[in-house]
Amino acid sequence: MVKYKQDPSFLQPRFSGISTFMRLPHVQTLEDINVAVVGVPFDTAQTFRTGSRLGPQAIRNFSSLVRCSSYYHQINIFDYISAVDYGDIPVVPGNIQDTYHNMVETLGPMYEREIVPLVMGGDHSISLGELRAAAKHYGPVSLLHFDAHTDTVDSYFGQKYTHGTPFRRAVEEGLLDPSSSIQIGMRGSLNNICEYDESRDLGFEVITTEEIIEMKIPTLISKIKDRVKDKPVFLSFDVDFIDPAFAPGTGTPEVGGIYPREALQILRQLTDISFIGFDVVEVLPSYDHGNITAALAANVMFELMCLVALNKKKDSCNLQLLNKEVLNQ
Repeated sequence: MVKYKQDPSFLQPRFSGISTFMRLPHVQTLEDINVAVVGVPFDTAQTFRTGSRLGPQAIRNFSSLVRCSSYYHQINIFDYISAVDYGDIPVVPGNIQDTYHNMVETLGPMYEREIVPLVMGGDHSISLGELRAAAKHYGPVSLLHFDAHTDTVDSYFGQKYTHGTPFRRAVEEGLLDPSSSIQIGMRGSLNNICEYDESRDLGFEVITTEEIIEMKIPTLISKIKDRVKDKPVFLSFDVDFIDPAFAPGTGTPEVGGIYPREALQILRQLTDISFIGFDVVEVLPSYDHGNITAALAANVMFELMCLVALNKKKDSCNLQLLNKEVLNQ
């Protein structure tokens, strides 16, 4: 198996060379890989600030500083996974349905081979295209959703496909199993006092930021794992989950959010979950002072790659034990 992995910074300084995520090779291949980093630079469905079409570029630019080993997990991720920066999906500015079509055409074969796409947005509307592609192989999947907003509104300005509607559409299209899905971090003022209840009526479990703070992280992790169990899980991370003091570069900031430290603690404990895909969305560089939101997003993506590597490590250990048992019989 070819092992695609990070180009070590010792060959050239991190500020040089062509920007790819974590200095991974830019190779459009489905052979010998476990993870494909993919950009979806689409922001036509944003309803307030636009500009997240430049999010993938900003994340790639900062990610040259993200290294390959996790002290927390005590692993070098490329000991267990092979990954490439696949490049960007050919989006169609102003046409969300054609963009969804292109997403399914690109991501569908990845899911068929059980490659894990790690997608950089773009606005949150792109999650629907990802879920359409995933459902072709996995059927309805579970959603683990970190966000300040539920994104289950029925429509904005009469439009059914915006960054505030993808998960309602996904339920209606049979792409999600809401009974094993959970939304985390909701906060802020609402257009409709019943908004969280409407999401619950669709079948989602909803946990607000205030509830996270009250229950503490270990309890939250238990709730997540009890909810998704052993089902295939799609994780969607909107950077506005984080307090805008630490992630100002986003389209719809909401004050009073989680700190980056706590967010990383949560992500690192999401072990033993069957993740089939990820996205990190709503990075908006023009409001991102000092690239701190891009830095956050790049490090969130690294933590998600760690989860894939840990699952591969576990599979490898289980296979070794099985082979040992067979030899001893």
